[in-house]
Amino acid sequence: MGPTLGRGELHHGAVRQLRERLRDLRGGGADPRDAGMMCGMRFRHELRYDAPPAAVFEMLADPAFREAACAAQNVISAEVSLEREGNGFTLSVDQEQRTDDLPSFARTFAGASTRAIQRETWADTTGGTLQIDTPGKPSTLKGTITLRPEGSGTVEIVELDIKVRVPLIGGRLEKLLADKVTAGMDAEHGVGVDYLAGR
Repeated sequence: MGPTLGRGELHHGAVRQLRERLRDLRGGGADPRDAGMMCGMRFRHELRYDAPPAAVFEMLADPAFREAACAAQNVISAEVSLEREGNGFTLSVDQEQRTDDLPSFARTFAGASTRAIQRETWADTTGGTLQIDTPGKPSTLKGTITLRPEGSGTVEIVELDIKVRVPLIGGRLEKLLADKVTAGMDAEHGVGVDYLAGR
């Protein structure tokens, strides 16, 4: 019969194995969140416009601008629905997005294309809520949009909580979603600069 291990030795052995496992994951380029260390990621992106907040709000409340912004993102299709309500508006953008720019592990998850439904609710000209749903996918993106005056211009601030509930690759998928949102916002910003300049 071999030597027995005390409770403390068992505990230290389990901790050592866990540390080795985390070290292996990090060394292989995996995100620590994929090992269950964290849940979701915080996203923040700022866009600056050379126009006052009221003008930026009116732009964002214009369905034609939203359609042009979708076209600039090279989506497969997009259906924009916008309704003015009091001092604000509600928006829904139902779009089919390309996935050929994603790495292979993400295309396996997303498919040949993916559907995203962007919903915004603005109570007034200062900001609103934003939610992006991906039907059939275990991901959630929820947060806020704020228009803040800065000098004679405006800063549009988008903050989101991004969560992908997929074992092992959830953290990497969250980063890719954040990159996609950033690219979409930057494309919209380019359209917005021309829109506000009257081009």
